[in-house]
Amino acid sequence: MLRLAALFAFLLPQVADSAVCEIQRFEDTSFTACEVRVGEDLRLFHSGPSGPLGSFNAVNAALAAEGKTLGFAMNAGMYHPNRAPVGLLIEQGSTQSDIVTAQGPGNFGLLPNGVFCIGERFSVVESRAFSATPPKCSYATQSGPMLVIDGALHPRLIPDSDSTFIRNGVGVSADGTRAVFVISNDRVNFHRFARFFRDALGLPDALYFDGKISRLYAPAVRRNDLGFAMGPMVGTVVNKD
Repeated sequence: MLRLAALFAFLLPQVADSAVCEIQRFEDTSFTACEVRVGEDLRLFHSGPSGPLGSFNAVNAALAAEGKTLGFAMNAGMYHPNRAPVGLLIEQGSTQSDIVTAQGPGNFGLLPNGVFCIGERFSVVESRAFSATPPKCSYATQSGPMLVIDGALHPRLIPDSDSTFIRNGVGVSADGTRAVFVISNDRVNFHRFARFFRDALGLPDALYFDGKISRLYAPAVRRNDLGFAMGPMVGTVVNKD
């Protein structure tokens, strides 16, 4: 049985046209990976008319007005106690929170950190490079640290680190046509998590989203994790049957 630390999950019915999600094992660790391709309706979600949405259920309630629902979703970046994003957040082409390029405490400030951009293609861009030459993004979220940078692991990651948590993040293919969203089903350190993106999935760039509070909504694998209210979330949008 998968161990989902500090999370609760319940069974869900299958949703047509939901993201391709599957469970994979790498070095005795279980991961769930959800692949999204360019052309799918992938969005970032943070706030509604009454403030931060905070949950997958709230996103689904907002999408119901469009006759839509989530195909899959996960938390997508760090946030302050009031659920405001720590760094850059772009929603529907509008900047809701500015980029942060200074080194700082915690995982977010462990430079290089980066930005996941949803545009004509997907990209993971180092934050200072993004700030210097911003690409056109319909949606973007900043987090840190980068896990894989042009095929190289972040230099501060420690192979035998005993700092292990349930973690989640995103990796992007070299041609930008695929984004793979990953959550560990077992506790994992940064080094192994990064190597899963590079060595198991073959992705040259990957960005850490968060740990401890990492959660996944994936009807394809009958999963909907519950927990404290979240900040930014990312997910595909599909027709509601």
